[in-house]
Amino acid sequence: MIIRQIWTGNAYRNFNYLVACPETGDALAIDPLDHKQCLAVARQNGWSISQVLNTHEHGDHIGGNKAVVAATGARIIAHKNAGSRIPAMDIGVGAGDIVKVGKTVELECLDTPGHTMSHICLLSRTDQPALFTGDTLFNAGAGNCHNGGHPNQLYETFCNQLDKLGDNTRIFPGHDYLANNLRFTLDREPDNQAARDTLARFEYQDPNQALITTLAMERRINTFFRLDSKTVIAGIIDKFPEIGSNPDARSIFLKLRELRDSW
Repeated sequence: MIIRQIWTGNAYRNFNYLVACPETGDALAIDPLDHKQCLAVARQNGWSISQVLNTHEHGDHIGGNKAVVAATGARIIAHKNAGSRIPAMDIGVGAGDIVKVGKTVELECLDTPGHTMSHICLLSRTDQPALFTGDTLFNAGAGNCHNGGHPNQLYETFCNQLDKLGDNTRIFPGHDYLANNLRFTLDREPDNQAARDTLARFEYQDPNQALITTLAMERRINTFFRLDSKTVIAGIIDKFPEIGSNPDARSIFLKLRELRDSW
């Protein structure tokens, strides 16, 4: 499996992706907002884009669909409940469905509500899994729930799906928010040396050669995975005393998401 992360350079800091089969040159475009770059990268590598997958329905993820389809004839794949919000969607998928790319690539669909209620992530069936997370999980952060989502569902996605994946799973998010997310982690957990070291190394990274984290790393630097940290818990209790002296993980997550919304 070949992965190309494409930095759009736009105000939203989007990443687009091409996933290609090395045997056939068949390719899947994931959220190809910057259709010109996606088509150019495919052309330069001799790949043929036959499918477009949208992780969810927001305009900065589906905005390039029309141009890619016009140029390639690709089919559009998205969550089965997103069809009314994604023009010309061809295939609706749900949890456990497999998206095949050429002869060698299989990507499992995870139904991951929270950022929106019709959001999917893609997990590769490879020795070192790759997880394409859209706006559910960012490097060192979590998606917001402002436009059609809900933080309770986002917590369930983190707790019952993402946190059960292997440490070696590589993370490919829909945006580059690494530096700001690390600053939020340190705001909530000033003694997190792993987050401090990562910020020192990658605060001014070139997004064209962005850090690819793993879930093991996320568990060290992403406050939304660190719900059992004594520092995080103490900070939430101090900020929200009405939460009580022994808040559960869900309550901690929801308050973190609330703080991040206004941070």
